[in-house]
Amino acid sequence: MAAKSTFALIAVAVLAVGGYAYLNTSTPGMTPEEPLKDAQYGEPMAKVIVPELTGRAVIGEAAFNAKCAVCHGQNAAGQEGIAPPLIHKFYRPGHHGEEAFQRAAKGGVISHHWTFGNMPPIEGVTPGDVKAIVAYIRVLQQANGIN
Repeated sequence: MAAKSTFALIAVAVLAVGGYAYLNTSTPGMTPEEPLKDAQYGEPMAKVIVPELTGRAVIGEAAFNAKCAVCHGQNAAGQEGIAPPLIHKFYRPGHHGEEAFQRAAKGGVISHHWTFGNMPPIEGVTPGDVKAIVAYIRVLQQANGIN
């Protein structure tokens, strides 16, 4: 019985360490633990490949630029000292689904991945706006190898 408990405890520890390591590895073009060398306040934190946008992603880009880019930067690249990039594996579909974006826009977010402070609720963003914004972010993520 003690051997099974020890094995289970070791398995949980290995999974926890592996999960932490996976979430804290960098995305191509950026390292959250080491911002761009000599970056100045407000500079992009990620290099983002921008594909041709179609459909809902075009609408999402306009909504993102109107409500989100002021903090999260052009093309969701983040801004040094202001807000994180959304083109990062922390925000991939399997970790932060659409509902997480809906809750963030409506109620804000307590800082938990980054050290920028809490995100406030965003005034005037509808659930439909968020759906379009998420479509835009997902297209950017996919073009940058985040699935």
